[in-house]
Amino acid sequence: MAGRTEEFRLEGGKVLDKIKDLIHQGNIRRIILKTEEGKTLLEIPLTVGLVGAALLPVLAAVGALAALVTRLVVVVEKAED
Repeated sequence: MAGRTEEFRLEGGKVLDKIKDLIHQGNIRRIILKTEEGKTLLEIPLTVGLVGAALLPVLAAVGALAALVTRLVVVVEKAED
């Protein structure tokens, strides 16, 4: 199954809101958080059944990273329709 990727460069405070928005879109297969230098900090595979309370630990980890890093690159792998 082929997919496409998008990258967003965001300030730390905006990362969590962007992740929540992407998850609600529903066609996301994976989200990768990287430093501006390209080092992967966190990779979040999103399965179809991952909703609600199952997302709380993921969002907590994203929030913690966003508080520590000034700028992050959010790489989004989307499923093709």
